[in-house]
Amino acid sequence: MMVVIEHKGLKLEPLLHQNREAMKKISVLSLIVVFITTASFTILQNKPWIVPADKAKMANPVKTSAASVAEGKTLWNQHCASCHGKTGLGDGSKSAQLETTPPDFSKAAFQGQSDGSIHFKTSEGRGDMPAFKKKIPDQEDLWNLVNFMRTLKK
Repeated sequence: MMVVIEHKGLKLEPLLHQNREAMKKISVLSLIVVFITTASFTILQNKPWIVPADKAKMANPVKTSAASVAEGKTLWNQHCASCHGKTGLGDGSKSAQLETTPPDFSKAAFQGQSDGSIHFKTSEGRGDMPAFKKKIPDQEDLWNLVNFMRTLKK
């Protein structure tokens, strides 16, 4: 039963009923959008990260040295440790806030990748992983970072 309230010729109850219906529709649509966004992000992150063959084959032009690793460690602490953790275990202070868990860089799954693949992924990013090609524009620095990541192997 709908009670109609009239004030100065304006029927208020039908308007309130229409607003409730509109709010229900908006709520349902909002939930659908959130679900689709979350599902597509999850699907993207569960897909293998394909690296173009020419990038995967790229050799590291920076020889591993104490200086290169030290420079890479400085960059790691500045840009990577907050998500990937100090030792690359994926346990950084921001990792719990991410949609996906950062990988453990000490494991064979990571360490088995070519230097070119690691360089490409660090440079280009994907999902939660930001692209560092603008944040670290010096290619030598990115390769130093790759050299440091190699030291995270167990």
